[in-house]
Amino acid sequence: MNKDTIIGFVLIALVLIGFSWYNQPSAEEIEAARKQDSIAAAIKENAAKQQKLNEAAQKAQAEAAKADSSALFFSALSGNSQPIVLKNSKVELTLNTKGGTLTKAIIKGFENLEDGMDVTLFDEKTQQMNFMLAGKSENIITKDLYFTPSNVSDSTVTMTAQANNGGSIVFNYWLGQDYLLHFTFQAIGLNGMFAPNYQQMDIEWNDLVRQQEKGFTFENRYTSVTYKETNSGTDELNETSETIDEAIEGQMDWVAFKNQFFSAALISKDNFAANALLTSIPQEKGSGYLKQMGAKLKTAFDPNGVKPSEFEMYIGPNDFRLIKDVEQQSTFGKDLDLEQLVNLGWWLVRWINRWFTIYVFDWLTSWGFSMGIVLILITLLLKVLTFPMVKKSYMSSAKMRVLKPKLDEATKQYDKPEDQMKKQQEMMNLYAKYGVSPLGGCLPMLIQFPIWMAMFFFVPNAIQLRRESFLWIDDLSTYDPIIEWGTNIWGIGDHLSLTCILFCVANVLYSYMTMRQQKDQMVGAQAEQMKMMQWMMYLMPLMFFFMFNDYSSGLNFYYFISLFFSAAIMWTLRKTTNDEKLLAILEAKYKENKNNPNKKTSGLAARLEAMQKQAEEMQKQRMNQKR
Repeated sequence: MNKDTIIGFVLIALVLIGFSWYNQPSAEEIEAARKQDSIAAAIKENAAKQQKLNEAAQKAQAEAAKADSSALFFSALSGNSQPIVLKNSKVELTLNTKGGTLTKAIIKGFENLEDGMDVTLFDEKTQQMNFMLAGKSENIITKDLYFTPSNVSDSTVTMTAQANNGGSIVFNYWLGQDYLLHFTFQAIGLNGMFAPNYQQMDIEWNDLVRQQEKGFTFENRYTSVTYKETNSGTDELNETSETIDEAIEGQMDWVAFKNQFFSAALISKDNFAANALLTSIPQEKGSGYLKQMGAKLKTAFDPNGVKPSEFEMYIGPNDFRLIKDVEQQSTFGKDLDLEQLVNLGWWLVRWINRWFTIYVFDWLTSWGFSMGIVLILITLLLKVLTFPMVKKSYMSSAKMRVLKPKLDEATKQYDKPEDQMKKQQEMMNLYAKYGVSPLGGCLPMLIQFPIWMAMFFFVPNAIQLRRESFLWIDDLSTYDPIIEWGTNIWGIGDHLSLTCILFCVANVLYSYMTMRQQKDQMVGAQAEQMKMMQWMMYLMPLMFFFMFNDYSSGLNFYYFISLFFSAAIMWTLRKTTNDEKLLAILEAKYKENKNNPNKKTSGLAARLEAMQKQAEEMQKQRMNQKR
C-alpha cells in the first residue's frame, strides 16, 4: 500500500473517528449531563407528583361536573369504555369510546421482540392523544369524555360526544388499505361557546416508545422525535442527548415518534402552528422502553363547525419505497416527504442510496435470495463497478514500485536533512518524466469512500434485514453475540459481536498484506513515514471494534466480505502484473518525453513542481537574510 493509499485510508479513519467523536459528549457535557440527570430525576419526580395532583384535580373536576347538571358535556362525562377496532391486512388499530382517540396500534407481518407475535407499536398504557378546546366558560377535554360509536365497520367509525345544548364533538375515522389512518375533528353546534377570535385548538400527544429490537443502545441511536417544517426539510431531536424540550419556530406538516424500524406520524392538513413543543426523555436500559416522547401542538379549528380539522396518521414500518407508495394515498395534496423517516445518510450518501442501493437491493431481493446472499451480491457488484478505480490505484503503486531502484540511484546524493527538498523535487521530476503520478491512487480511494459510507447508513436502516438469519447469525439487523454478560463495560457494552471481531481481524490482515506488498516502493523519507504510519493502520481496527460492536451484524458482515474481496483483488492484481513489462512501458514513456524536451509538465505534477520551486526560493531568501 503506497503513501497515497495510506493517506486515503487515514482520511477515512479520521472521518469515522471524527464522526464518532462528534457524537460523543465532551467532559463538560458529561458533567452537565450528570447534573442534568439529577435535575431530570427531580423534575421527573416532581412531574409524577404533579401528574397525580392534576389527575386528582381532573377527577374532582369531572366529579364536580357530573354533579353540575349545567356542564356543557354533563351527559358525556360518564359512560362505558369500549374498544373499537379498525383493521386491514397490514395494521390493527384500536380506538376507545373513552376519549374517542387511538389507544393501540398493531403492525402485522413483523415479529414482536417478546413473543414473536405481531409488533405492538403502542397501547393504552404508553400512548395518549388528547384534543383540547378553550371555551368561554369551560374547557372541553376529549380524554374526559365518553363517545358514542356509529357507522362502525372494519375500516370506519364515527365517535360522537353529545353536548347538553344539542351540539356535539365528532371524530370521523376511516382506515386506508395500507398504513394510513384518516380522521377529522369537528365541533358541531357549539359556535356560541367560543370567543369570536378563537381559531386554534390544542393537541397533546405522548408515547413511551417500546424497545422492539435486541440491541438497546443501537436501536436507541435511531429513535427520535422527527418532524417536517412546512415548505422546508425534515429534522429531528438529537437522538443521543439527555432530556430535550425544544420549541419549533416554524409551522410543521407532521410530527413522528420514530424508532429504528417503525414510526407513528401525525399529519395535519392545515399544518401545526409555530412554537410547538417537542420532548424526548431517554429511558434506562433494561426498562423495555427507549424514550418518553411528547408533542404539544396547535392547529386550525373552526368554532362554527363548518370546516372540520383534518388529520392523517402513518403507522407502519420505516420502509423507504413502501412509505413513498403510501404517501400517494394522502388526500392533503402536500409533498409530505415521509420517506425521510428512513435515514439514508448525508446528501451525497443519501443520493447514492436513493438512486442506486435501494434499486439494486430490491432487484436482488426479488430473486428470492436470502438477505445474507443479497449482501454478498451487492458487495460483488460494488467491487465490479469500482474495479477500474482500484486497478488504477494499484497500477499507480506498481509503477512507483518498479521505479524505486532508479529513484534510489538518482536521489542518493541528497541524504543530508537540508537536501530533502531537492530530493523530493528530483523525485517529482523523475515521476513526471516516466509519466507517473504519485497521487494517482488517492482519488480513486476517495471516490470509493461515499459508497462505503452509503452502506454504513443503508444496512442498519434496511427493515428487510430484520429477523433475517444467515449462517450463524440469528438476526442481521442487530449484533450477533458469541458471549454476553450482565455488566456494561465502557466502550464495549455487555457482549462481543462475532461479525465485528471478524471484520476487525480481516482489517488487520488486509492492512498487513497490502503494506507488505507495497513497502518496497517507498523511497527515502517515504519509507520512514511508512514505518511511522504502520501503528495507525493496526490501530484502526481496534477503533472500529469499539465503534461497531453494537452495530448490526449485517453491516459488519458486509464490511468483512468487502475486505475479503478487496484482498482477493489485490492478490490477483499482484500476481498478474509483470514488473518487467511495466518497467519497459515506463522506459518507453521516459524516452518519449526525453525526445520531446519542449513538452511541459501539466496537471497535478506541474502544480507540485511549482510549489516546490516556490518553497525552495523562500528557503533561499531566509538563508540570505540570516547571513
